[in-house]
Amino acid sequence: MEFLRPASWEEALAAKAAHPTAVPVAGGTDVMVEINFDRRRPSHLLDLNRIAELYEWETGAETVRLGASVPYTRIVERLGAELPALAIAAHTVGSPQIRNRGSVGGNLGAASPAGDAHPALLAAGAEVEVASVRGSRLIPVEEFYTGVKRNALADDELIRAVHIRRATGPQQFSKVGTRNAMVIAVCAFAIALHPDTRTVRTGIGSAAPTPVRAREAEDFLNAALAEGGFWDDGRTIPPDAALARRFAELCAAACDPIDDVRGSAAYRRHAVTVMARRTLGWTWQAFREGGDGSDRSEGGARCA
Repeated sequence: MEFLRPASWEEALAAKAAHPTAVPVAGGTDVMVEINFDRRRPSHLLDLNRIAELYEWETGAETVRLGASVPYTRIVERLGAELPALAIAAHTVGSPQIRNRGSVGGNLGAASPAGDAHPALLAAGAEVEVASVRGSRLIPVEEFYTGVKRNALADDELIRAVHIRRATGPQQFSKVGTRNAMVIAVCAFAIALHPDTRTVRTGIGSAAPTPVRAREAEDFLNAALAEGGFWDDGRTIPPDAALARRFAELCAAACDPIDDVRGSAAYRRHAVTVMARRTLGWTWQAFREGGDGSDRSEGGARCA
């Protein structure tokens, strides 16, 4: 196994072009586990730790550009207001040591349906910035997942950053596991209210071959909220129980789970139903209480 250690982004792209099968390593929280258990034996490892720009983020008026290697700890500590669902999800990842090393870029590269960041990215609305020596492109996050542990990256491409819409309303993330910490999700659910567009988005993890949005549930809820005038000032009463129950049922219907050692397909559908109903209640209550996320500074801040 050959170890490649570029000092710049340009060197990293050149190395990936020269060695398309090279496996990128930054935090190594997924890759090194597979190597240590002899589940993977790549010919080349591409160490990205020396590339400072991957550890930086930039907060703009509408989006946050999150470097691929920004660790979960920084998201929890510094981006909770801008990316609340992702910050909640980041807080549930592994141990403090893993949160200090693991990143959203690594989660996307692994493309495991159980990755904790995926539901929050889907609900918030994100695009994955990827690049190669041929140029760069943005991939909508819902198009990035192509199968179990497979993604839309070309052989010579690397993940550079993730562009995520700043919150304009409350967001939530919920996860079911066999214990409270240091656990892979049995299933996970995220929801984001977007008052600026009067829409709701969802994200579901570990309940289908890829992370998914519950689009039919979103369409149903968006129509019901619009018809009922729920977004209007002074009328932000909680959706009634029947509406919330139907939304939750449609979220479960979007799943295509399997039976495995962590849980049955039936349990996963039931858990998604419960999480969808509860998180809708939590986010709408926060919206009623004024948590609309509208206090957004103009201009940008760059952090590392």
